[in-house]
Amino acid sequence: MQFIEMPDLKAGMRLARPIYNKRGVLLYERDSKLSAQTIESVKGFGLLGMYILDPSEPLPPMSEEDEEFERFQTMTVCTLQEELDNILKSKKQSKLQTIVSTVVKKYGHLNIKVNFNQNLRSKDDYVCSHSLNTAILCAMITHVMNIRVDEQFQTVEAAVLHDLGKEQLPKEVLFKQDVTEEDNERIYRGQLEALDILDNFSEGPGVKRICMQALRAQYEFTVNGKVSSNDKMTLGAKILIVANRYDELTAMDLKGKAESEVKALQEFYDHPGLYDPKVVNALIQSIHILFAGVGVELNTGEKALVLTENQQDILRPAVLCFKDNVIIDLSLRGNADIKIVDIIKTLDNRYVMDSDLLGMVMSEQK
Repeated sequence: MQFIEMPDLKAGMRLARPIYNKRGVLLYERDSKLSAQTIESVKGFGLLGMYILDPSEPLPPMSEEDEEFERFQTMTVCTLQEELDNILKSKKQSKLQTIVSTVVKKYGHLNIKVNFNQNLRSKDDYVCSHSLNTAILCAMITHVMNIRVDEQFQTVEAAVLHDLGKEQLPKEVLFKQDVTEEDNERIYRGQLEALDILDNFSEGPGVKRICMQALRAQYEFTVNGKVSSNDKMTLGAKILIVANRYDELTAMDLKGKAESEVKALQEFYDHPGLYDPKVVNALIQSIHILFAGVGVELNTGEKALVLTENQQDILRPAVLCFKDNVIIDLSLRGNADIKIVDIIKTLDNRYVMDSDLLGMVMSEQK
């Protein structure tokens, strides 16, 4: 499966992910072949691109929960975009609390991990889609960390509103490829100024505090490469920082590129002063990252398949090397020098292996 930008789409390509309209109605099913007419039709959505199957790649499994996740993203982004536009125009909220409550209800009480699939985006809804995904991650993280209900709602609301200022910035500044220090300063100031609108909301003080603390810490890290101190930072701000950055890294940018989930975790582990380790651990407990069947690249240059997830250390699972069919348990002290450096998005025309087959492999090795 690959992300193909809109100009590079060709008739005959097969969709890897479903496409819904803004009302959540399925327009194009997975494995559908694109026609010239379909491509022209989809261009009207303003999407940056689509996820496409390799020519001989079988259709990857996708659960009902995965499909509902994508459908929910598409529908809620539309509603949220209207509400953010309304807030900027009227300085009042109308549907904000309903949106926050819906996110918390669906994703703030889960006791299982979810597949956090990135949604398709356009330039028009890029910021809004990011805010929604950040809110979903915050809802899951706050549940794992068992924080109070009122704090959970404030944190999710802060995630929805934290990039409100970016909605007012010219797209040529927001989506500039070579960002300067002046650009970062302008974006930062625009975000801070927009947060003054939150003074009009009853939930404003707590939500605004979370947003301000998170934005200042992220900006300070961008400028200085470190954060002076996060001792006085609220837990909500620490959660927002991790959720925000995870979505930033793993979402497709305007060039159709994204960092892998492993790269995101490596950044978190490298900078514990900015990314609170307890929050990062809660994120890992909320979403699937290195689960059985994921293809990975090792620092030895070899490619391998994850056999079993390591609940204690997500980056140290047991893997099966393709070169010699040897199983390596990365959790063992003797394998400390071997590390996973990245995830392979396409692997032998598959990205996941049948779970029953994985069980058979493990049984034979025992």
